[in-house]
Amino acid sequence: MNSFFTAIADNKILMVAIAAWVLAQVLKTIIYYCLLKEVTIERMFGAGGMPSSHSALVVSLSTAIGMIEGVESTNFAISVVFAVVVMYDATGVRQAAGKHAKAINRIAKQLSSKNTFDDISLKELLGHTPIEVIAGALLGFFVAYIFTK
Repeated sequence: MNSFFTAIADNKILMVAIAAWVLAQVLKTIIYYCLLKEVTIERMFGAGGMPSSHSALVVSLSTAIGMIEGVESTNFAISVVFAVVVMYDATGVRQAAGKHAKAINRIAKQLSSKNTFDDISLKELLGHTPIEVIAGALLGFFVAYIFTK
């Protein structure tokens, strides 16, 4: 069992991806604090915000694979397709879901004030703006580049 964890820790590609994700989450928490002067642990683990940790994770993964195994490898091709799907989803589907949640929360608030509906609150910060995705992708690229060169 010890060799299993050692093998995981020795997997440079995996460690680069995790490092990029953690760095993005820390930056997101710091940026959130600087903008709103509010510390919240949810920012450290939650979705949405600047920079996109999903984009940082998948771009660092693709970059590390490309630099270690070569851009002609099957793993690189798979990871690039995976990265494109994740980043498209972050700006498309999940951002739309966040907008829907915001509208539903407004409707629910109006109905609850008239005592016709129980007060509910859906999470609104789910997706990313294109600039958040680009920032996460750049962060992921540079983290992988620095740790794999």
